[in-house]
Amino acid sequence: MRRAFWVLASCMALPLVAAEQDHRKWMDYGGGPDSSHFVALDQINKSNVSQLQVAWTYPTGDDHAYLFNPIIVDDVMYVLAKNSSLVALNAATGKEIWIHANLPGLTTRGIAYWESKDRKDRRLIFTMNHYLEEIDARTGQSILTFGKQGLVNLREGLGRDPKTINRIQPDTPGRVFEDLILLGSATGEAYLSPPGDLRAYNVMTGKLVWSFHTIPHPGEFGYQTWPKDAWKYSGGTNTWGEITLDEKRGIAYFPTGSPTYDYYGADRVGMNLFANCLLALDARTGKRLWHFQMVHHDLWDYDATAAPQLLTVRHEGKLVDVVAQSSKQGFLYVFDRVTGKPLWPIEERRVAKSLMPGEQAWPTQPFPTAPPPFARQKISAADVNPYILTPEERAGWKDRIAGMRNEGLFTPPGMSETISMPGARGGSNWGSGAVNPSKGLLYLNTQDWPTIYKLSLEDPLGKQNSGADAKAVYAARCQTCHGVGGVGSGSGPPALAGIGKRVPFDSFRSTVHSGRGEMPGFADVDEAAAKRLYEYLSDGATAPASVKSEVAGPVVASGGAPGGLVIQEGNAADYTPLGGPAYPKGSKTPRVRYYTNWGLYPDQPFVVGPPWSSIVAYDLNSGTIKWKVPFGQDAQAAAEGAHDTGAFMAEHHGMIVTSTGLIFIAASDGRIRALDEETGQMLWSASLPAGSEGIPAMYESGGRQYLVVPASSNISPGGGHAGAPRPDVHRGYVAFALPRVPAK
Repeated sequence: MRRAFWVLASCMALPLVAAEQDHRKWMDYGGGPDSSHFVALDQINKSNVSQLQVAWTYPTGDDHAYLFNPIIVDDVMYVLAKNSSLVALNAATGKEIWIHANLPGLTTRGIAYWESKDRKDRRLIFTMNHYLEEIDARTGQSILTFGKQGLVNLREGLGRDPKTINRIQPDTPGRVFEDLILLGSATGEAYLSPPGDLRAYNVMTGKLVWSFHTIPHPGEFGYQTWPKDAWKYSGGTNTWGEITLDEKRGIAYFPTGSPTYDYYGADRVGMNLFANCLLALDARTGKRLWHFQMVHHDLWDYDATAAPQLLTVRHEGKLVDVVAQSSKQGFLYVFDRVTGKPLWPIEERRVAKSLMPGEQAWPTQPFPTAPPPFARQKISAADVNPYILTPEERAGWKDRIAGMRNEGLFTPPGMSETISMPGARGGSNWGSGAVNPSKGLLYLNTQDWPTIYKLSLEDPLGKQNSGADAKAVYAARCQTCHGVGGVGSGSGPPALAGIGKRVPFDSFRSTVHSGRGEMPGFADVDEAAAKRLYEYLSDGATAPASVKSEVAGPVVASGGAPGGLVIQEGNAADYTPLGGPAYPKGSKTPRVRYYTNWGLYPDQPFVVGPPWSSIVAYDLNSGTIKWKVPFGQDAQAAAEGAHDTGAFMAEHHGMIVTSTGLIFIAASDGRIRALDEETGQMLWSASLPAGSEGIPAMYESGGRQYLVVPASSNISPGGGHAGAPRPDVHRGYVAFALPRVPAK
């Protein structure tokens, strides 16, 4: 079957009024609206990149890991540091200008910036604790004329009772277009999560201008791809990743995630538009222009999260403006930016059937015929890692994998183990793409990390609620990401141990209940269980040494808007009872729910052999891979004789591409690297004071070109595990530049 699911709306004539992006500046998350991470500055090039040296550093002042992408406007840099404070720095020296202190719950990956045409009004826009807020970019003061006393409640306007919405704000910032801020959401992944409506608000007033229902309502396009009442109870189908704008055409590209529940979809039988889509909307009105669904009826958590990339390529003898979307599955989909037509055929191929009662897995899935996949998409017992594992572990994994249901990327989860490669944490993720837009070259940071699924009638996260000690609750819910005892050996943020000395219980309870960032919310954890967990991490677990957070300098404001206002996050009476909320009366939904462990991932992440991460270069003029090189080296595997392993847990490490042919990328191994754009050869590397996650930035200030890198994570030298927090690590932002030329 060779039918491609792309749909074009009837009217495509959009006014070409906006100016092209200025790639010499870094005034927005990821460099600018086009998400390209491309910089057109020529001071640093291949011949002198080896001379880069540290120009200044700015300490974060605490032991938090900040994945924040700095933005720079008029020689002022804005960063997140010092107990979640927004800080304005002199971009040439790193000296503090002002601090808006104490903003816990603020978006962790970046903020948006808007300015009026006369530049007299300049605003920093962000979400915090499920509210949209703004700060004056010049003074650091909250703008109280925005919304209601400076706040816009993001729980409102979703067609659900706001009191029932535990989680909605995204950690990735929205995109500014004209006088609008375009937002996605992070809805959580439980049954009856809120819907992931796409929304646009007026930057000056906070008024909702338009909303697009990603789970269509009656009469809307795509409604028939869901059960009749699904819009009332289904959730997710959200853009929690990155939004891209074609400013000239006024088109916004939203990659969407899976519907909820992620792994059992008997209550959402159908194709489920607009889940797992690349969705092109008119940025001014929210009108759908076209869409392409990359996964039908997702059962694997194959969210589309990476930024859609805009390029101009030569295809069949013509110049074509394209948009390219990478995926967790390791596919790269390339479309005409205006029409949505694929540049190369995308085939609908038959895939495995579900064996679960009530489940109706979609019979086909789309497979691009070109470009080729950028990640491994198969795994067998023969692929078990020859390094790091003991002989007993290796033999155990060979037997375990051989016994799993393993029919490719789209093997539906069942009551026995199934496996997927590159997995729900593999392929590309937010921050992982970059392009040289005029050359037609696209670059990806990719990771191979197989996922093992297994469904159960019993919620594995709920059974510890009654009568279990806190250690068991932690092991079931937290250990996969946060490590044994909360000291940071997993993939999530470290330093949970000793949390009672830094975080009040109300804030901790709210995070556990509602989630934050990529952490899912556990709404069934009652207050007593949350209290036991809090006490365990405060006293029972081994507390690491901690760096005291110090906010010294020009503090202009503290807390959210307005100053001193306490935003109520709910109380014990609001919590969802064990077993989850009920479906709306009259809806034809299953009487039984199935669950899987939110951890999802193998207890030994090095199941498969290297390379674990790579940087891939595509030439989209020809639809081919130009080069592929391992990203980093794992010290533990190298000590056993491995070569070119790639680093592990390298999914959130953004890169920068320059007009002088360089690629810059940092990693959690504590190093920043520069590669040759044409070959992938490493031309320069430097040590950082800590590991780096997120996206670096590049800019010019005072006639000097700078590269700034967030370095505040624990260093992962090998074995896939971050070390415990160390008090001697000087976490912070590190700016590099060429040596100053002596004055004559």
